[in-house]
Amino acid sequence: MTPRLTRRAFLRTTAGGAAVLGFPLPLRAQAKTFKIGAIHPVTGALAEPGQACRLGAQMAVDAINAAGGVKSKGGLRLELILGDTQTKPENGRVEAERVVSHGAQMLLGSFDSGSTNAMVSVAQQRRVPFLIDIAAADPITANVARSVKDGQQKVQYVYRNFPTGSSFGKRAVQYFIEIFKEANVSPKRVVLMYCNDLFGQNQARGFQAAHKAANPSWDIVEVIPWPEPPTDLSTEISKAKAAKPDIIAPITRPASALLLFPEIRKQRIEMMGIVGPGSPGIYESGQIAQLKEDLEYVLTSVPWANFKNPKTSTVAEEFRKRSGGKTFDTNSGYSYDAAFVIADILERATTLDDPDAIADAMKKTNYSGGLMQYGGPVAFNELGDNANAIPTMIQILSQKPVAVWPKEAAVQKFVFPRPRA
Repeated sequence: MTPRLTRRAFLRTTAGGAAVLGFPLPLRAQAKTFKIGAIHPVTGALAEPGQACRLGAQMAVDAINAAGGVKSKGGLRLELILGDTQTKPENGRVEAERVVSHGAQMLLGSFDSGSTNAMVSVAQQRRVPFLIDIAAADPITANVARSVKDGQQKVQYVYRNFPTGSSFGKRAVQYFIEIFKEANVSPKRVVLMYCNDLFGQNQARGFQAAHKAANPSWDIVEVIPWPEPPTDLSTEISKAKAAKPDIIAPITRPASALLLFPEIRKQRIEMMGIVGPGSPGIYESGQIAQLKEDLEYVLTSVPWANFKNPKTSTVAEEFRKRSGGKTFDTNSGYSYDAAFVIADILERATTLDDPDAIADAMKKTNYSGGLMQYGGPVAFNELGDNANAIPTMIQILSQKPVAVWPKEAAVQKFVFPRPRA
């Protein structure tokens, strides 16, 4: 008896025959793509910076594809598979697993150190190369590098193009010393305040270690953590006020910044100014719109775009239009650069079918086309970090974040000490 040929079986056999004979099929007409899982906190307390990261990465992918894709791979186009951690660190792993199951061949993300650290295990276990666009906690890459060195894992798949907490600390102390000297002032008492999560703890340790190593003329007279996100910071600010600071040095998150700066104003602390070692919550458009004058004259050391580069200004204007008027900043800028670094990695990889070949190309990166302020090309050291990723001291002036130090990066002169009200 001749078996009945079903419609489904017919379509399978004719599709296969057509493919063998070279007949056009819808799939053959589609452009080949390389999928990247782009994971950021686009909802929850970190939504504003997370959304900026996502848009920055998408703009870069659009530009890469418009320019012909990955040329050495036949014009390969990039495609983002989007993920949202919802500002929950544990969701880093969940979202990484999800995007990989949907075909992501690389990972990109994820802004906060907690969720980024959670993504690392997926990258290493599933052999998915992971480029960190933003996340500062030193152990994220250091732990992987150590496990590879000790023979516990064969290949490092995780690399970071962003300053580490320890490098943040070193630059912040350096900039504090230089700015105080340039301003011809001699503050003596600094109060360090920080959000008590993985990021805040790492940043605070880095700043304190750098201060100890530099032994400057000013002392850290009080160290005050708070639970993140906080519900009230009046007690912490009272403690800071009692220490009679010349400088308050806060390490914030967006949610805590919304409480911290109004409380500082409310308690009328007499001091030279607020100078942050580096954190979000101070420079974002939404934060400035809410905090207004409470942020005026605040300084903070953060990675920043090189606005002396004409290309940066062009991209910043496109970002402003696509974001509804927001500033091209740390978050959008580093995610934008990360997508271009990935394109450069794919151009150089011997094959894209083997994740080890991609990881090898990552390791050998030497990319000079970034829009952020770097100390040299994007190149990864033995830990998988870019030592040339450096912060810039910015200040909120006339309700806008502008680069003010070092001199080669500055677009405007800083105002310090802050004018008395």
